Parts: sequence; structure tokens; C-alpha cells
Amino acid sequence: MRPLDLLQQRLHQRVLVEMRGGRSYRGVLDAVDQHLNLVLTGAEEVEAETVTPRPGLTLVRGDSIVYISP
Repeated sequence: MRPLDLLQQRLHQRVLVEMRGGRSYRGVLDAVDQHLNLVLTGAEEVEAETVTPRPGLTLVRGDSIVYISP
């Protein structure tokens, strides 16, 4: 099974996305493409001890992602 197939199985479920620079996003994975660009809904930006809600859709560029966790 390929990594993209695993992400397709996680569609419409909550994920944690760790980014370069120490920033993280938690939200529902709505879409993913071949470049690992992600669309999250109901996302929260987590930086150190601060959690900031992100209303609407959040687009995360695949080249900035360190890891994606369920």
C-alpha cells in the first residue's frame, strides 16, 4: 500500500499535520492530491502552547509537511 492510499483512507477523519518550523494543524482531512497538498476543515493551528482556530478551509502545502498522524 502506498502512502497516498493510506491518506485516501483517512479522508473525512481528524488528523494532525506537523509542519516545518514547528507549526502544526489539527483538523478534518477533506482532500489530498499527488503532491500531498491537503485541505482541512475545522482546523486549529497549534504553535507552542497557543491554539488558534482557522474558520473555513485550510490549505496545507505538501512540501512543508514533516508528518501526518491520525
